[in-house]
Amino acid sequence: MNLRPALVIASLMLAVSLAGNVWAGTPADQIRLQIDRVVQVLADPDLKTVGRERDRQAAVRRIAEEVFDLGEMTRRTLGPHWQRRTEAERAEVVTLFGDLLERTYFTRIAGYSGEKITVLGDSTDGDRATVRTRIVTQQGTEIPVDYRMLRRGDRWMIYDVSIEGVSLVANYRAQFDKIIQTSSYQALVDKLRSKRG
Repeated sequence: MNLRPALVIASLMLAVSLAGNVWAGTPADQIRLQIDRVVQVLADPDLKTVGRERDRQAAVRRIAEEVFDLGEMTRRTLGPHWQRRTEAERAEVVTLFGDLLERTYFTRIAGYSGEKITVLGDSTDGDRATVRTRIVTQQGTEIPVDYRMLRRGDRWMIYDVSIEGVSLVANYRAQFDKIIQTSSYQALVDKLRSKRG
């Protein structure tokens, strides 16, 4: 019996359980700690071995699900179309949107290869905050990434990401609205379902 997978799972569970203090501090502190957690997962030599790609991706998604408010992101992405949905429809589209984000963004995170990530600071306005970060690629290109966050109890959760000034939520809102307007809400759901793999 190979104990390596059990040890990796145990260490990931330990990392998550130790994250209890992750929610203390400013929005910038929380983003900094979460980035460190993701980098630790991506640097784990056991998760870099051939055949462990799905484990690595799943570990990144677990952290992302703790940090991203997928319900709020989906609500904002659907805009006025959200109000017309039943609770069951909302739950399904949140899951489908989370799967879409995993395929398009979280898997790219798993391709991290040592780029420098700097948290520049945050600005807060009541229960809203923006955390400014910068990624410096291996070629020296600087990419500004801003995280828009909402306070949820004792933690700050991401509801939008702006990469080089382009909002992820606004980008998907335009795409989703076009599909709904030119076809139907069901056509959007069918399209999202068809992309699942």
